Amino acid sequence: MHFEYVRLYSDADGESHFEDLEAELSAVEFAPLAPPLNLSAFMSASQAAFFGAPAGWRGDWHPSSGRNLFVVVTGEWEVEASNGTVRRFGPNSVLLVEDTSGKGHRSRVVSETESLSVVVQLKD
Repeated sequence: MHFEYVRLYSDADGESHFEDLEAELSAVEFAPLAPPLNLSAFMSASQAAFFGAPAGWRGDWHPSSGRNLFVVVTGEWEVEASNGTVRRFGPNSVLLVEDTSGKGHRSRVVSETESLSVVVQLKD
């Protein structure tokens, strides 16, 4: 089993780009006495939180505050990389944000309702 997600990163010139990634999940004995579950490799994290923004929220150009993994629960985001590429992330979308240097990205909530996401801050 596998799943796809998107990475937003900065290159050596400080330009941000999107990259489509795929993670492989393997069957493991994760919960004793239950049938095997499919699990990807773990990522080291420091903390997690819920992340909300109202409809119409906009953030101008900014680098990410750290390596953050976002999982959109409700609403829809539009994110623009500094190279001009624009992508939308709705419910069940996963975005790994690693553009911690350079121009960064800009983002906005494009849904007519507020957005709720889960954000996991990853260790460097």
